[in-house]
Amino acid sequence: MGAELWSDRAVRVGLAGARGGQRPARGGLPLAGDLADAPELETAGVWSARDTSPSDIESALRELLRKRHEEEAAYVPARVLNLVVVVDREWKGEIENRLDRVGRYHPSRTILCAIEAGRTSFDANASITDDSGRTGMALGWERVEVDIGPQHVKALGSIVDPLVVTDLATVIWAPHRHYEAVDALLNLSQVVLLDSVDEPEPERAVKRAAGFERQAYVVDLAWLRSTPWRERVAAIFDPPRFRSALHRIVGVEVRHHPSSVVAASLLVGWLATRLGWAPGRLAHHGDTLHGRAKARKQEVAIHLEPVRDMSVPGLMGITIEMDSGASFAFDRGPGGLTATRKGRDGSEQRFTALGASRGESGILGEGIRQALLRDPTYGPALEAAETMLT
Repeated sequence: MGAELWSDRAVRVGLAGARGGQRPARGGLPLAGDLADAPELETAGVWSARDTSPSDIESALRELLRKRHEEEAAYVPARVLNLVVVVDREWKGEIENRLDRVGRYHPSRTILCAIEAGRTSFDANASITDDSGRTGMALGWERVEVDIGPQHVKALGSIVDPLVVTDLATVIWAPHRHYEAVDALLNLSQVVLLDSVDEPEPERAVKRAAGFERQAYVVDLAWLRSTPWRERVAAIFDPPRFRSALHRIVGVEVRHHPSSVVAASLLVGWLATRLGWAPGRLAHHGDTLHGRAKARKQEVAIHLEPVRDMSVPGLMGITIEMDSGASFAFDRGPGGLTATRKGRDGSEQRFTALGASRGESGILGEGIRQALLRDPTYGPALEAAETMLT
């Protein structure tokens, strides 16, 4: 079993296709298509006002929509979800650029609340964009921007309430850590979008995520960065004849960006909860975190190792060690993940698993897409990560 598990046949690599003499294989899911094939949006209506009110903004939105329907009989407003974004006004442009790059996953209505020190009144603008040049149907999106002062944050729920499209899921995102604003909006929302790498202290990051998770569905970009790694690890043990080897794992090492301790701990937490391990608290040894988890028949050594020269947040690699002395590793590489198999006899083989990740540029769009789904494995993995880090 051990030798067969770590053979090249155990992991399918390269490009999927039909075997010789068979019909062509079906095309796989597009990797870049959902990001690169973004709609080319055209601005179809604009409104702005100084010293305004939420009711005036809501009225202006209704008027923009009415006019657009008059101008274009094929106009259909997108109605999937609301995204409420709370930012520092001085960094608003950076966040707007990120939102513009989400590809086809544009929220139906984006409400961007920009907090500016010293501001006492509301300034706002609203716009409608659509992709009428692409198809016979003019599918439209709305964006609202409201400049507010710090004193308005506690009342943000009453400001945003008239602006969201009713009967749609509402997502809150506070990339500049305005958690008081998130608390003020929880009664209006069903989903909290966050990125645990934004929190400088991993312990506080997992505690905060766990607190939100008790009140709403949480989409954590740190969790999404581990998706290709979880998929590849699961693929190794997916064939039924290999699954018994899951209970012979004795060591897991995760290599990560220095800011991505939470992503690494979530990956280990996923393994622990899926395999029935009981992880303990990790201890610091310099920059590295070490600890153990209790499995059914043995203990599993856990190591989280930062990689200083990583250019983007996320994971760099994972190594899984077996009781036989064999090991299997995935490491980030050009064009995919480089897989390294080490046998019990010390032999080593390498190959590439293609199409590993959407990349950091696509992570926000994937987060918005995940807001419409429900991942039952995140909550247990987060609980395990909280145990390991706090």
